[in-house]
Amino acid sequence: MQIAIIGLGKMGGNMAARLVEGGHTVFVWNRTPEKVRELVDQGARALSSLQAAGKEMAARRAVWIMLPAGEPTESALERIAAVLSPGDILIDGGNSNYHDTQRRAAGLREKGMFLVDVGTSGGIWGRKEGYCLMAGGEEEAVSFLSPALQTLAPSPERGWGRVGPSGSGHFVKMVHNGIEYGMMQAYAEGFEILHASDYELDLARVADLWMHGSVVRSWLLELLGRAYQGQGQDLEHLKGWVADSGEGRWTVQEAIDRDVPAPVITIALQTRFRSRQEDSYGAKVLAALRNEFGGHAVKSS
Repeated sequence: MQIAIIGLGKMGGNMAARLVEGGHTVFVWNRTPEKVRELVDQGARALSSLQAAGKEMAARRAVWIMLPAGEPTESALERIAAVLSPGDILIDGGNSNYHDTQRRAAGLREKGMFLVDVGTSGGIWGRKEGYCLMAGGEEEAVSFLSPALQTLAPSPERGWGRVGPSGSGHFVKMVHNGIEYGMMQAYAEGFEILHASDYELDLARVADLWMHGSVVRSWLLELLGRAYQGQGQDLEHLKGWVADSGEGRWTVQEAIDRDVPAPVITIALQTRFRSRQEDSYGAKVLAALRNEFGGHAVKSS
């Protein structure tokens, strides 16, 4: 199909490349032209401006935005919608708050346009392994996008799907990230105990052992083993400073608003706050994991 990707950061650029490799006609735009040139060299087509999709793409237009949540996404949606037509589809693949998504979808619906929110997971490995895609929005719009979603997913049959109406994709991704916080924190604490023991344990080997037959095996554990192999198990060059990108806070707030106990996710979020005040080994593990699966920046000692 024909689709535009707006925002060519770590996720957006790799998604555009995977779509090109999948045989789609991919238009791209980015604030910095270097990223655009890289994708054009791989077979994408450059939009002459952010708002050029209305003229340079054939109807029916599908424009996928991969920008930071908040004002950048809000502004881009408004500017692009101004040049689109009834029936066209805007896709927000970033980590927007689902309340914002519901409001934006209602506004676009009044103009006859669709907003599909796609919670996107896969980090920097998505281009090779595929992305998990949690889509919210009208069934007809999601169905139209299915060729692209099938290409982006790990396989055409698995790893993507419509989870509900507008906002549900971002809601499911929000909770996904809250769970991710808790899982990462459990690994951080467990490996800090192992590191502090009197045994001279090879933590990379322990992680590898647990990857085969253990009930705690996961992709995160595999990435931790990879981090130990590449960076050494003392993680001496990392500072235990861990950011949070918003979804964990929103998950905790949602739990509070709905009277749902969520102590693990809440403590994991609070531990990230603590990591910015005082260095700790567990926080170094978190920093290493985020760098491994998402290419997030780390601070060196």
